[in-house]
Amino acid sequence: MKIVVFSAQPYDERSFDEVLQRDYASRGFELIYQKATLSVQTVALAEGSEAVCVFVNDLLDAPVLETLHGYGVRAILLRCAGFNNIDLEAARRLGLFVARVPAYSPEAVAEHTVALILALNRQIHRAYNRVREGNFMLDGLLGFNLHGKTVGVIGTGKIGMATARILKGFGCRVLGLDLYETAEFAALGEYVALDVLLAESDVVSLHCPLSDATRHLIGAASLARIKPGAMLVNTSRGGLIDTHAVVAALKSRRLSALAIDVYEQESQLFFHDRSSDIIDDDVFMRLMTFPNVIVTGHQGFFTVEALREIAETTLHNLDCFVGGRACENVLMAE
Repeated sequence: MKIVVFSAQPYDERSFDEVLQRDYASRGFELIYQKATLSVQTVALAEGSEAVCVFVNDLLDAPVLETLHGYGVRAILLRCAGFNNIDLEAARRLGLFVARVPAYSPEAVAEHTVALILALNRQIHRAYNRVREGNFMLDGLLGFNLHGKTVGVIGTGKIGMATARILKGFGCRVLGLDLYETAEFAALGEYVALDVLLAESDVVSLHCPLSDATRHLIGAASLARIKPGAMLVNTSRGGLIDTHAVVAALKSRRLSALAIDVYEQESQLFFHDRSSDIIDDDVFMRLMTFPNVIVTGHQGFFTVEALREIAETTLHNLDCFVGGRACENVLMAE
């Protein structure tokens, strides 16, 4: 059985090949790795396959899904938790099997979130460059004690919970917001309304999925209600933030700092080497001019443990599809 893996990077090949040889060597799965991102322009690369494996920036709208179905593809394997990049209604209509990796080492993203908070607060990115240039002055590098501060966690699923546990260990007061409140989080912090969380949090960290209801959750209106001088961190989905509004809030000093591992227009930037190119995204380049902004290229998930879990769960989902067994990670059954 041929499976085309889109947006494949060398580390994807290593982790998938390791798990394939270890657990599925006798299944006859043939993984064909393609660096290209899936879109209507590249979908022809899937011809002759029975399944495709995709990542966060691959586009699976109705035209792409219809073309895949016409090629004989019957399974869509998402090697990520989010599924806002796939038209599930079209997948249902076409009778496609769709499964995801709902959780992979939530601690990986949580730890990256806290690393961004600490680096931004203590100006590690600036201090690193100064010392390498022989500048040991401390002026301009002043931070604050994280201990005793209030942190608002929007989205208290697995990653949000892992983040809350770490921050509680730092001695923070933790506020939470989620449609589905859990006793597990209530043992660590307090659920409050969005307005309360924004008004009282020194740091706001986003961990919710992207949907029509959450798109631009952080925009001009919510930024007007945020605590003056708060830090904003997003390691979830780029579309949760209205970047234009955030730039304005940074310019007005409403926000004291911003750390993002995701960006709403990241598909043309992240996971590619653009160091020799002219980047024509003016909003992104404006962000890069702020000394109080840290951007990482969607690397929150990027640990040995997480890559292994992604490969294990994705191939398990494939094996369920081939074997006709119920799959606990299915979004759409064939």
